[in-house]
Amino acid sequence: MIVTGTELPTTQHMVPTSLGDIAVAEVGHGPALVMLHGGGPGASGVGNYHQNLPALASRFRVVLPDQPGFGGSYRPTEADLDARSITEITVDALFQALDALGIETFHLLGNSLGGAAAIAMAQARRDRVNGLVLMAPGGGWLPFGPTPTEGQKEMFRYYNAGGPSEKKMAAFIRAMVFDHKQFGEDVVRVRYEASLDESHIAFYHRYNAAFAKRHGMDPLWRDLHKIKAPTLLLWGRDDRTITLDGAQIMLKQIRNVQLHVFGNCGHWVQLERQQDFERLVTDFLAGL
Repeated sequence: MIVTGTELPTTQHMVPTSLGDIAVAEVGHGPALVMLHGGGPGASGVGNYHQNLPALASRFRVVLPDQPGFGGSYRPTEADLDARSITEITVDALFQALDALGIETFHLLGNSLGGAAAIAMAQARRDRVNGLVLMAPGGGWLPFGPTPTEGQKEMFRYYNAGGPSEKKMAAFIRAMVFDHKQFGEDVVRVRYEASLDESHIAFYHRYNAAFAKRHGMDPLWRDLHKIKAPTLLLWGRDDRTITLDGAQIMLKQIRNVQLHVFGNCGHWVQLERQQDFERLVTDFLAGL
């Protein structure tokens, strides 16, 4: 058992799959809600969503996997990333982990890199995803402006040019959010310390190289029409990583979709607009 930053007891499993072990934390009771974290340095399921668990665990069985390469999960090799994209690897591993946990149908929520995995899961196994919440998801987004974006550049830069530091983590967080003054030195330090695992650093170099070789995320936007689950899009108007202009194709191609935009908000809606995020997610999924 681990304890989150909110002092809410959370059960953790190491779930074996044919690819490697996936670390999964769980808390709460009710319909299963699988929450997928983003792809920034030091990201993990509990690390990215711990502040939201008291509100969501009162209504849902919240399932927080660490995606391959992150947190306590296994690290894909260079050969793995040459053969398949990180999203394809993640989808395979997560479906195997959910099968092992006996979770057949579920609600699915994903942010950024985790949003790409959520889209791909909802496209591949439409019968299993009851409701879909996407926060500025990769892959389903088709930007009008130049890429890589400011936030993506900070992610690529973090482990290069001298390696990680608290100063570079502070710069990364500033690019992720609208008002960095909400996030003090303690937040920077915790995320910095989470980014120092040597195996995660080695994976991140492989991940960035594969990302460049593949010219970005998988083009999941081509098959958005395959999503059957009712879908809620949450976006910060001021997101400098996955920009709001790219949402238009999702609004056009996903059949049952709605969009909520937050002003004065960047890439981390679950942190920057915590109470609104929790209310919108709970109300949306409870109505399905």
